Amino acid sequence: MGKIYYMMGKSSSGKDTLYKEILNRMPELQTLTLYTTRPRREGERDGVEYYFISDEAMEAYGNKGKIIELRTYHTVYGDWKYATIDDGQIHLDHEDYLMIGTLESYRKMRDYYGAECLIPIYIEVEDGERLMRAIQRERQQETPGYEELCRRFLADQQDFSENHLREAGITKRYNNDDKMRCIEEIIGEIRHGKL
Repeated sequence: MGKIYYMMGKSSSGKDTLYKEILNRMPELQTLTLYTTRPRREGERDGVEYYFISDEAMEAYGNKGKIIELRTYHTVYGDWKYATIDDGQIHLDHEDYLMIGTLESYRKMRDYYGAECLIPIYIEVEDGERLMRAIQRERQQETPGYEELCRRFLADQQDFSENHLREAGITKRYNNDDKMRCIEEIIGEIRHGKL
């Protein structure tokens, strides 16, 4: 049976960068593209980072019973939905996957596919460093959204509280204060079956 290695962490912890580098170095891992109703950011491509769909399309998947997990974020720009949809992308009978998401989505995926298939990879970075990274990334946008950045930062403190991590059974943490060391540690543990 295949495994789903599920990366998660607070915003600006470097999850996306680590995810891309691990996939580059472990092409045998498959991926799953999530669905979202939020607008595309500069440089994002439909079907690559996400499937960008309308609220009506998201509702249609729900009516068909295809939504594994759905999150709605009440942003300063309106409600943005993110979902994992059972659309035939996952084949655990013969494939391993690397996914990225939130603690909430990890728990719902674990409930759907079984704890034996979901392996958590929790990425951690000191909060001051995360905030600096978030500001630097936001400055690169044509129209920086600092208010939304602040909302996400504060929401993550609650979403990834020690209590919530404990309830989800998250014990192992990967400190991303050194990107290359963190990547090597995760890849080593995936390859040697230590996760």
